[in-house]
Amino acid sequence: FSDEVRRYIIDNALRWFDEFHIDALRLDAVHALVDNTATHLLEELTIETRRLCAHLRRPLTLIAESDLNDPKLITPRSSGGYGLDAQWDDDVHHAVHAAVSGERQGYYGDFGSLQCLADTFRQGFFHAGTFSTFRGRLHGRPLDTRRTPASSLVVYTCTHDQIGNRAIGDRPGTYLTDGQLAVKAALILCSPFTPMLFMGEEWGADTPFQYFTSHPEPELASATATGRKKEFAEHGWSHEDVPDPQDPDTFERSKLPWDEIGEARHARLLDCYRSLIALRRARPDITDPWLEHLGVDYDEDAHWIVLTRGSVRVACNLGAGQVTVPIGGSPLLWWDAPSQDETASATTIPPHSFVVLDSSVTA
Repeated sequence: FSDEVRRYIIDNALRWFDEFHIDALRLDAVHALVDNTATHLLEELTIETRRLCAHLRRPLTLIAESDLNDPKLITPRSSGGYGLDAQWDDDVHHAVHAAVSGERQGYYGDFGSLQCLADTFRQGFFHAGTFSTFRGRLHGRPLDTRRTPASSLVVYTCTHDQIGNRAIGDRPGTYLTDGQLAVKAALILCSPFTPMLFMGEEWGADTPFQYFTSHPEPELASATATGRKKEFAEHGWSHEDVPDPQDPDTFERSKLPWDEIGEARHARLLDCYRSLIALRRARPDITDPWLEHLGVDYDEDAHWIVLTRGSVRVACNLGAGQVTVPIGGSPLLWWDAPSQDETASATTIPPHSFVVLDSSVTA
């Protein structure tokens, strides 16, 4: 693109910071930016954002959404990177979702095992120069976990993309148990990464979040609908299930019913989210951003996985039957109440549940 277009893009971002007092920007689909100049557009945006940050005397944050699994985005400029503050990490979402839900269609095909989940948590990316069956080629690049904190990776149980890009925009709460939702929340909120919530997930909203548009051009509207039906066919969904993005009802169905929060089922999950967030805020071990300090153990056959965060252990049972995990400690938080043997050296976890243990204290 021309110098004028480049200037337009950068000035647009800076205006949101300066005139509208925005604290952070999510830069959508930066993998689609083609820039062959010596100083990439994203690096120049970083430079000018830092300059504006000093002038405004407040922190300004740039977060990229990228499909490349390329650490260069968040590598400091002094080390040859673009110096962005953070980037979304779809691999963590895919690894958690596939392991909990059992879904394997589309880009979930390479995910699903607990080994995959453990590797993704340890490395930051699952595809880090490995073969992606969905893409049919090698994908990604390793993250230097000694120099890049995991807090530079934004993770989530779901997003507008991961829900809206399903055929009917169904939320996880409509096809997973409440316990499975709680397990996903525990894995994300107790991880070394920066967690992000999608509106309504904290109480397991039942309403869909469907892809909706208001294109005034009939040709564009038709092309969008046709393209989405083709994409969903590759994921195993029938094109007949896909709602019309231009239909006002598609938008109306996607609104959150806030009165759900008062219902017992939703209130329980909301309380779980609040408790996990409070625990994350209270325990420095959980917010430690260095992956070298993270321990991950699992049993593929028994369907349990344990994250060790200093003295805090997060034990999750992803299976449909209760399991006994060979760890002890004082229970701090759980979905369904666990039990321990007389020596408190092993913990039994009910199906689709988790428990957070303090290993420095015996029960």
